[in-house]
Amino acid sequence: MTEKALRWQRGMVLVLAVLGAGVTFSLGLWQLGRAAEKTALQDAKTQQAAQVALDGRTLGSAQALEPQRAGLMHRRMVLVGRWLPQYTTHLDNRQMNGKPGFFVLTPLQLQDSGVVILVQRGWAQRSFTDRAALPVVQTPEGLVEVQGHLAPWPSRLYDFGGAEQGPIRQNLDLQAFRQETGLALLEITLLQSGAPSEGLLREWPMVASGVEKHHGYAVQWFGLSGLIALLYVWFQIVQPRRKKRSV
Repeated sequence: MTEKALRWQRGMVLVLAVLGAGVTFSLGLWQLGRAAEKTALQDAKTQQAAQVALDGRTLGSAQALEPQRAGLMHRRMVLVGRWLPQYTTHLDNRQMNGKPGFFVLTPLQLQDSGVVILVQRGWAQRSFTDRAALPVVQTPEGLVEVQGHLAPWPSRLYDFGGAEQGPIRQNLDLQAFRQETGLALLEITLLQSGAPSEGLLREWPMVASGVEKHHGYAVQWFGLSGLIALLYVWFQIVQPRRKKRSV
């Protein structure tokens, strides 16, 4: 190989090494940035949950702008209203403490406002012998006081598509449920808190922030960047010099 070709080859190796090390290092920084974002989001949730509990008047009307309510997400609430048990829905394949069952959801019509919010009331174990059987859940009549935290609409699990009906469902679509019930449901829900009651548990699973995962990925990318740099130094600088000395 001529000297010119050798220099060109070494130059290409240098460019590829710098590019590889730079890209992987940038990906490590990006993962650290994602971790910082999720940490800030989790801190914001914690601060929201620690503030004084609000009542139903702070939710506004069903026609109020959603961004106004978005600022109240994860706030503690004390709501007074009446259950609408005819619209109770059981979300299937939900777990609590490692056991399969239902998340039981019932709309609550707030006192003096007519606003309706879906309450994630708790978890009930399903029957292992009859999959169509509903758990026994008590729903008080008249005015009730419900405590909890504002939460997004229930997350979706994998399904096979198509509109779901009946008391047992895999997922609950907001717009479809509004049309089905004729209720002006808010786009947010209340995650009810408190001790077990009415046949329901409320030991809601903590949603992992994923910060540890991003830190792990960052370490991997930084390690790969360092490995590329180390391999370049070893094979392109150290080894050639050792060969020259041995000649």
